[in-house]
Amino acid sequence: MGFKMGIVGLPNVGKSTLFNALTRTAAAQAANFPFCTIEPNVGEVAVPDARLDKLAEIGKSKQVIPTRMTFVDIAGLVKGASKGEGLGNQFLANIREVDAIAHVLRCFEDGDVTHVEGRVDPVADAEVIETELMLADLESIEKRRAGLVRKLKGNDKEAVVQDRLLAQAQAVLEEGKPARIVEVSDEDAKAWKNLQLLTTKPILYVCNVDEGSAAEGNAHSAAVAAMAAEQGAATVVISAQIEEEISQLDADEAAMFLEEMGLEEAGLDRLIRAGYDLLHLQTYFTVGPKEARAWTIRQGTLAPQAAGVIHGDFEKGFIRAETIAYDDFVALGGEQGAKDSGKMRSEGKGYLVKDGDVLHFLFNN
Repeated sequence: MGFKMGIVGLPNVGKSTLFNALTRTAAAQAANFPFCTIEPNVGEVAVPDARLDKLAEIGKSKQVIPTRMTFVDIAGLVKGASKGEGLGNQFLANIREVDAIAHVLRCFEDGDVTHVEGRVDPVADAEVIETELMLADLESIEKRRAGLVRKLKGNDKEAVVQDRLLAQAQAVLEEGKPARIVEVSDEDAKAWKNLQLLTTKPILYVCNVDEGSAAEGNAHSAAVAAMAAEQGAATVVISAQIEEEISQLDADEAAMFLEEMGLEEAGLDRLIRAGYDLLHLQTYFTVGPKEARAWTIRQGTLAPQAAGVIHGDFEKGFIRAETIAYDDFVALGGEQGAKDSGKMRSEGKGYLVKDGDVLHFLFNN
């Protein structure tokens, strides 16, 4: 299970530079994970995870197959998008299709790169896009509530729930706040998700800084971090320019370049991991002589549903999961060592899979 993250931002904030770096990185990845261009503005990249390489080494696996993430480069937004300005309608339709939003904000000064608003103010930029999304949601809610009137008169249960949730979202939006701050009960979670409101999408603010600020950030990125903290949102500091340069180097050259820049790892790796955390995702592994593979699941997934990510038959016929914690697998030299030391556990249908678990599923055909 991968997931789709939309890259959004005003024109000239470095959005396309960042996407180009991502796609070049993907194209340069190992042959067993070819870059996939689904459309001209959609690309898939491997999720970096050093644990997978370690497991493959211990398991003497022929292939290493990482889990992956899809990035969508969404058309640049302008003020008035909610009313169809610029590519507004296309922009809003594309956002509905993604699981989360990476909002790229310009946090660098450069007189040669024109800002659409004539100034560098990332917090104000964030507000422009958030406002357009809120206006689009309000318009959508008003139309949908009007369309529910007949069903409500007939006491249609589904319509009653839908209208109640839409009313909650409308009240928050009319206060100038995004719908994601609405607290929804577990019982209403599915119906809430089905509303597909734009401002319920989780947001990661990507502070695009100049090369010299890549390691520590700057005053602009600090202002974004303060704004994000108030919203309970996440931020990541990245230099799209550096990432584009790194994407054109081989692994050894990239490592040397990062060291020269005082960076411990590529910003894209941090971006991908931050996106993973944003959607409460985690990874489990399968390891054998043929392949070592990473699989993505949501936190809180039970063993049968985790098995179903591999194949639906695994979930239907689930018997048990032979489970080894990552640290035990590594410390004890693999599956046999873990088994001999009593560290392999047999878990049933009620087992909550943990991040890093190495699993082998038994199932009925």
